[in-house]
Amino acid sequence: MHVDHLTFVAGPQGLDATVAELSEAFGPRFKDGGFHPRFGTRNNILPLLEGRYIEVVDVLDHPAADKAVYGQAVRARQELGGGWLGWVVSVPSIAGYEKRLAREAVSGSRQFPDGRRLEWKQIGIKGLVTDPQVPYFIEWASPADVLPSALPADVKLVAIEIAGSRDRVEDWIGERFTETFDGVELHFTSPHGAPGVLAVTFDVPGKGLVRI
Repeated sequence: MHVDHLTFVAGPQGLDATVAELSEAFGPRFKDGGFHPRFGTRNNILPLLEGRYIEVVDVLDHPAADKAVYGQAVRARQELGGGWLGWVVSVPSIAGYEKRLAREAVSGSRQFPDGRRLEWKQIGIKGLVTDPQVPYFIEWASPADVLPSALPADVKLVAIEIAGSRDRVEDWIGERFTETFDGVELHFTSPHGAPGVLAVTFDVPGKGLVRI
């Protein structure tokens, strides 16, 4: 299992303005990632070291966004002002999670501005919506050189702060871990409100540790 990426939902000001705000912390490193036709969303991405990335996602005025659970989740987070939606774990095969969660994975795709197509399967979005401290799972179906993590990167993911329970996340993932998971520090605090990702710390060249 691999901590693959983090999802940050654009605020009501929209994708471009949100990316501009985040670029004050990260610098001009974001790339246009294209749109997700099945989910009614689009994104910009920031490649990270160690095969990870951030996606900043915005919901589109499109029927797919109303039908797809992912589109609904992005819209709901945007209506709350945007921010961290959650974290994503990639796995070699998603079949075991389909059996454990008693549902089929959903196929996803993203169309790049240059016409290339990125494809994957995902499962666990409903779990994330119900309990935002847990990740959802993804199995990439495209070649490695097409993945967002294949882009050059110099920013490192250091730590994820989560309002919730380590035991709950371990049970959901199906694996026990110590203070780190796949090289990423996971810090848990008791939730005083809704559980979920509170903040994420990165090591940014020229700036040091940056907490978003």
